Amino acid sequence: MDGPIVTISDGKVRGVAGKNICGGTIYKFLGIPYAKPPIGDLRFKGPQPVEPWDGVKDATRDGDASLSRDIFHSVEIKVDGSENCLVLNVFTKEIEPTDKPKPVMVYIHGGGFVCGSNNTSVYGPEFLLTRDVVLVVINYRLGIFGFLSSDDPTLDVPGNAGLKDQNLALKWVQKNIKSFNGDPGNVTIFGESAGGASVHFHVLSSASRGLFHKAILMSGAALCPWALGLPNIKLFAQHLGKPDASDSEILASLKTMPAEKLFELAEKAPDATVTGQRPLVPVVEKPNPTAFLTKHPFEIIKSGEYNKVPMMIGYVSHEGLLLEFMKKLFDLPPYQYSMGIPWFVRPNEAQAKKIVEIMSRTYKTPEEDHYMLAMDSIMTSEIIASVKHHLKTSNENIFVYRISVETKRNFLKYIKNLMDLPGTSHADELAFLFDIQAVPKLERDTLESLTVERFVNLWTNFATYGNPTPETASRFEKVDAVWPPSTSDKLVALGIGKDLELLETLPEQKRLQAWKEIFQQAPHTFDYLAL
Repeated sequence: MDGPIVTISDGKVRGVAGKNICGGTIYKFLGIPYAKPPIGDLRFKGPQPVEPWDGVKDATRDGDASLSRDIFHSVEIKVDGSENCLVLNVFTKEIEPTDKPKPVMVYIHGGGFVCGSNNTSVYGPEFLLTRDVVLVVINYRLGIFGFLSSDDPTLDVPGNAGLKDQNLALKWVQKNIKSFNGDPGNVTIFGESAGGASVHFHVLSSASRGLFHKAILMSGAALCPWALGLPNIKLFAQHLGKPDASDSEILASLKTMPAEKLFELAEKAPDATVTGQRPLVPVVEKPNPTAFLTKHPFEIIKSGEYNKVPMMIGYVSHEGLLLEFMKKLFDLPPYQYSMGIPWFVRPNEAQAKKIVEIMSRTYKTPEEDHYMLAMDSIMTSEIIASVKHHLKTSNENIFVYRISVETKRNFLKYIKNLMDLPGTSHADELAFLFDIQAVPKLERDTLESLTVERFVNLWTNFATYGNPTPETASRFEKVDAVWPPSTSDKLVALGIGKDLELLETLPEQKRLQAWKEIFQQAPHTFDYLAL
């Protein structure tokens, strides 16, 4: 069988050659295992390094996703994947050894910690690999497989196995990326939605120290209420028919259950994105030998004891259009103002009444403007708060952006038939960084092609230089804007719309001021979200 062969620490892998969007040759190595299959006694536990293999491993096809609902490839949203999912994809323009290693970009996919994968039909490298970078896209365990947790230290299931998977993948990159002409000393981690929150968790975790050098948080942060939960194993006692069972007894049942049955059981746990803590997401662990996160994200940011690296952090103009997509999947109740109160606010009756009054004068009726309210409630306010807190405790550059471009390639709007709604939806920007098969093919000399060029240059410039608009950029890397970092005295953002513009006042500023007033109603959250 023909194809490029690369030797890594665990054995040889055979990839396949392809073309980038400009016709240049690229090399793809797909489904490379970076950990042992997390099955049997390894189910729910932290990942173990993969065992070396003999011969040449085929790396020409995508590996399995973590068992989950495939929301991007099927009209009926079918369940797909397997437990044997700890694989990654590597893309490079050169496999012959070179004296000049290339910047490495490691992408962590989104999907609310319960769905998604690194499949090339969504995360195709053909755009980013027009630039001189090495791209890695990883899988990790999702849902109950990656985020089951118990606070019983004897069970060795403290939670965050999915984040520990990501951490092991970053260690794999440090060990092996030279074989693909990548520079282990210049690694940028980036991700969107739950992937953006995951990137933020790595910034905050001492376990990931030294594994990356820059970070891009796209529409997600560790402070978002949907990104942090509580130890959850007892949620499943009732569904197992064992309401009084101990954590040990519940775990014994879950470990022996067939994967498909376990997935069905996990879906019975209510998943309230706004009004309650989600059941199968990252948690603050009790200190333990494999811990990834042992303090609340806000406390870590406030302390300044985290991995200080240059960051890009941003959001899209209408994040909450994601709710319109969710309405197509689930039978959601009519939206009420009270549903926009994040769970961590925990207001009493008088405070809740005042909060609803503030919402009613800030937003249109719940049904008419609920996606804007939802966006501010669980996304924008926490992302901006993350920026402001980091600006107080880090001396590294932080570049803020806001995306409002509307084209035929706006990913989520296109695939979920939301194109008639105004604004840029959550996940829309993915099709400007990746060659996604589900959206219209890119045509030259269009707003779509200009937008792709801008995104690719901004993101790869940051990975290469630590600055998305460096003066030293080549003519192929130039962007028609100068994007300065924000400071503790002044937050500025690059507006990425039909044109690029520097925003010294965010369009959401008035709404964010309303949220500042909302959080003042419950003082324990005011410092947390110091808007």
